[in-house]
Amino acid sequence: MGDLLSYSGITTKVRAMESHLISENQFREMAGLSTVAEAVDYLGHLKAYDGLFTDLEGTSLHRGAIEQKLILSLYKDFAKLYRFANLNQRKFLDLYFMHFEIDILKKSLRNAIGNNHVDIDLSVFEDFFKLHSKLDLIKLSASRSLSDFLSNLEGSIYYDFLSGLSDSREPTLFDYEVHLDLLYFKSIWKVMGKHLKKEERELLSRCFGSKLDLLNIQWIYRSKKYYNLQSTDIYSLLIPTNYHLNKEQITKMAEAGSIEEFYGVLKTTYYGRKADIEVFDLPDLEKLTKEVLDKIYRSTSQQNPYSIATLNSYLYFKEAEIQKVITLIESIRYRLSPDEIISYVENQ
Repeated sequence: MGDLLSYSGITTKVRAMESHLISENQFREMAGLSTVAEAVDYLGHLKAYDGLFTDLEGTSLHRGAIEQKLILSLYKDFAKLYRFANLNQRKFLDLYFMHFEIDILKKSLRNAIGNNHVDIDLSVFEDFFKLHSKLDLIKLSASRSLSDFLSNLEGSIYYDFLSGLSDSREPTLFDYEVHLDLLYFKSIWKVMGKHLKKEERELLSRCFGSKLDLLNIQWIYRSKKYYNLQSTDIYSLLIPTNYHLNKEQITKMAEAGSIEEFYGVLKTTYYGRKADIEVFDLPDLEKLTKEVLDKIYRSTSQQNPYSIATLNSYLYFKEAEIQKVITLIESIRYRLSPDEIISYVENQ
């Protein structure tokens, strides 16, 4: 009864917001449009994106501007839920917000240490971040080197964690991004154990634990396929926490002599069984990851409607929707056929 009373209000709010997520038919209608302007206009008439693009027209309809507006709509949804949440629910949302911070940090980091600096405008997110974060977005977006980037993180939890990386070797962009993900997952386990009830911890562990496992699987796959790393080097990249994977399965995947052998091991794991993969098909690992996570997030919410899973699931699928919209609009920009566009969207 306690969960029903504490979650009835916010569950009703989430259900109302879920009703405004873009349907499959609406994606197909957008895929049939001829121009980016038409697609943006279509979005602007949907409840979830009403008024979002009113100041964009003509030459301002470039990818960066549209993507910023779409991300801003996610932040606005988060803010709506935060205002509606009780103290316990806000503890989870504060944890989830760290995911937004790390996305911003990765964007700024890539720009800071890349060969071609691109002006990124984070000012549109500044008001939102001021309510939840200590990061200075304007300084971060102005970083033109790794030292600038690290200096602009001083005073945050990220500074000590990242600044020590260069003490032992010359770190790459990949090293920094891996460590940001590592910090995020460490923080999740710590907060879940300290602030959430047992039932809530179990629900979130199904989602975050599976995401962690699948991230490790992807890193093993990429390390073998694209970088030809030795198993000892692969182990150093992995997040040292497992959920459904066991040490033996990780070892066998890391030491597999071929991609076919890697998939043969993956098939025997929880995730291989859940996705019902066939080794000879050599499935797209990112698509497989999405299919498995979609099932897990959807089932936790459906089976536990009056719980933290409802918030977690909504934010997950809202982020997925935004990525689909970005892909769809860029596909229209490059004049792909409606069938091609839908194929790309479904693979997001």
